[in-house]
Amino acid sequence: MRGLTLMAGSLVAVLSGCGPKKVAVAPPPPPPVVVIPPRPMPPLGASPNMVVPALAVDGSRRTVNTGISSAQALWNLRSAYNVAALNCIGPQYEPILSGYKDFLKKHGKTLTSTNKALDKEFKTRFGAKSVREREAYQTQVYNYFALPPVVPALCNAAMGLAVELQAVPAGQLDGFAMTGLAKAEAPFKEFFNSYDQYRADLAAWEARYGAGAAASAGSGATPVASAGNLAQPAYAR
Repeated sequence: MRGLTLMAGSLVAVLSGCGPKKVAVAPPPPPPVVVIPPRPMPPLGASPNMVVPALAVDGSRRTVNTGISSAQALWNLRSAYNVAALNCIGPQYEPILSGYKDFLKKHGKTLTSTNKALDKEFKTRFGAKSVREREAYQTQVYNYFALPPVVPALCNAAMGLAVELQAVPAGQLDGFAMTGLAKAEAPFKEFFNSYDQYRADLAAWEARYGAGAAASAGSGATPVASAGNLAQPAYAR
């Protein structure tokens, strides 16, 4: 009887040793670290609330140079060149100032006749208000080409224009006006494109990481001249 008891005890001990073993459970992984990228910043150090000319349906921008006459295009080219001559300072930009002086001398007759033609255009459009309307428009033109973030790029464009304008014979400036104006304005349109991209990037950043800071972007806007708020071509003498 005692032997049976010992055998039973041994059997229980053997069976108990075959039971399930405890398995160590790994702790849950730490929550992922969310890395918030820097908040998008305006290009070229521009104001964060700037208003730039909007894109039209056809993808173009309506600026001070949109829908103008050939005479106005020539005068706006002159204005852009003037802004560059006044603002592009330094030995590396000396060709701009000297080129502008040569430009005024070489094409003096063309510029004088163009100025008179524009006086007639404004007189036809605005009558007794023509002088005021022309000067108001020309102020917008100068402000447009003097937009601080873009002036360095305008200086670079003007360096190329100075060379091209030297090759234009006297009396043939009209034929170069549209092409030259487009080259002078190209840095501004590039800036407007980059500013639109900044606003899109900022909206996406605000939607994911922000707390509605973009909602205040509509206040304190800094306007840039566009065709929508123009009287039409002018020139400040």
